Amino acid sequence: MTTDFFAAFAIGLLGAGHCLGMCGGIAAAITLGMPGQQQGQRFPFLLLYNAGRLASYATAGALIGGAVAGMASFSGISSALLYLRLCAALMMILLALYIGQWWQGITKIEFLGQSLWRRISPFAKSMLPLKSPIAAFPFGLIWGWLPCGLVYSTLSWAAVAGNAVSGAMVMLAFGLGTLPAMLLVGAMAERLNHWLSNHIFKKTSAFILMSYGIHTGYVAITQFS
Repeated sequence: MTTDFFAAFAIGLLGAGHCLGMCGGIAAAITLGMPGQQQGQRFPFLLLYNAGRLASYATAGALIGGAVAGMASFSGISSALLYLRLCAALMMILLALYIGQWWQGITKIEFLGQSLWRRISPFAKSMLPLKSPIAAFPFGLIWGWLPCGLVYSTLSWAAVAGNAVSGAMVMLAFGLGTLPAMLLVGAMAERLNHWLSNHIFKKTSAFILMSYGIHTGYVAITQFS
């Protein structure tokens, strides 16, 4: 599981460009219209917003990790988790293709959550502008359910984590990987995104993730015999 946590963290970190594109605008918007505009006054809002977002990720990971483990135990089909492990390995490889900018199809799975998001997004919009840092936490809780290909892909790893706690930890590791990009706004975020968007860095990172996905798939296949 330690390697799964590291892989989930790496997905969050390496997907910073995608995160900034989807959530960066919201992270900046919550600092508008609030009392005081100094960076020190912004940080508590950003911190609690991201704490809420990570709490939602962990909740989703716990739900899917516990549900899948429970169904596998109830059915008595021990190979079920191995098949899911193969699916998770495939998702890792597809993520590597996305990060390496060789194939962008992974973003299409974001449509899976559009129906739920249409129902809950009005609650998030009604909270703006945020009046206090405490209000940023429930705002982040809602925003954590935004349809995201990276989140859904990492959930496939949470599904095969073995139990609810491990599933939550996998998603928490992913969320922690996104924090550097999400806590920084303005010029500092642009510098981080420029570094993570470096051609050599992205290709190298993609090869590392792909190698891990292939290795995971191979190990799962060997356990069928």
